[in-house]
Amino acid sequence: MTVNCSLWQENSLSVKRFAFAKFSEVPGECFLLFTLILLMFLVSLTGNALIALAICTSPSLHTPMYFFLANLSLLEIGYTCSVIPKMLQSLVSEAREIFQVGCATQMFFFIFFGITECCLLAAMAFDRYMAICSPLHYATRMSREVCAHLAIVSWVMGCIVGLGQTNFIFSLNFCGPCEIDHFFCDLPPLLALACGDTSQIEAAIFVVVVLCISSPFLLIIYSYVRILVAVLVMPSPEGRHKALSTCSSHLLVVTLFYGSGSVTYLRPKSSHSPGMDKLLALFYTAVTSMLNPIIYSLRNKDVKAALRRILALKKILSINK
Repeated sequence: MTVNCSLWQENSLSVKRFAFAKFSEVPGECFLLFTLILLMFLVSLTGNALIALAICTSPSLHTPMYFFLANLSLLEIGYTCSVIPKMLQSLVSEAREIFQVGCATQMFFFIFFGITECCLLAAMAFDRYMAICSPLHYATRMSREVCAHLAIVSWVMGCIVGLGQTNFIFSLNFCGPCEIDHFFCDLPPLLALACGDTSQIEAAIFVVVVLCISSPFLLIIYSYVRILVAVLVMPSPEGRHKALSTCSSHLLVVTLFYGSGSVTYLRPKSSHSPGMDKLLALFYTAVTSMLNPIIYSLRNKDVKAALRRILALKKILSINK
């Protein structure tokens, strides 16, 4: 069903309201997708909230590595909440409209949390590099103040890029059609609705995206190359195993996040298709956010122990009631 934009235009040049395209005209498919996404959303929220709570309430986890992990968990909660609720509404309701202000707000938070995660993953890789390659200086070089500054820089960078990219997009006029062939306000589908020549805006956005994705990624690569060199010269097999095990969870999360993001935003425009873009976006907004707490909790005995203490305390409190 195509949405009629003429009723939503305040003048002949600008659409002030959009509508998300339907996933499917088959009601059963929409309900199945709604159930799966809702399940992933709830698992993501619960898992990330529990990890953040476990780290905050366990003094033994008040270390740089877990400080960054708590930041990542809080970030993932915001990341999914910026996209998934509206997507769920669109799946089971005909109310698929969104005002331009709401669309801009959703885009800002999506970019904000996404860029912040890029920077935060780089900070986590730097932390592992310092812990393994400079263990004698780790406590001083990764002090509480340094960690706080790295986290603040990550969040501020996300905010600056989010504001800039959103301003780029919504400085354009949208003449129609007003239907966004996606399930949230992302850059490529909105650019497709803009009037006139958008090549300069697209080039500017592409440069910013490449810089913001590639710069943290190169720092991650450099950190892990140095870590690998340090691990290979360790005389003890136990030391090598311990060093690699502390990095494996982070490496897996980096692969999932950067892999899906790079395929989505850095592949040629000619290879984009609405169906593939939606599938990839669903993966990096819902699936990766759900997998991150599972990866960190399953592969980290300290996090598992803290989670068990929280669940045991909750059980005791419920019995006392």
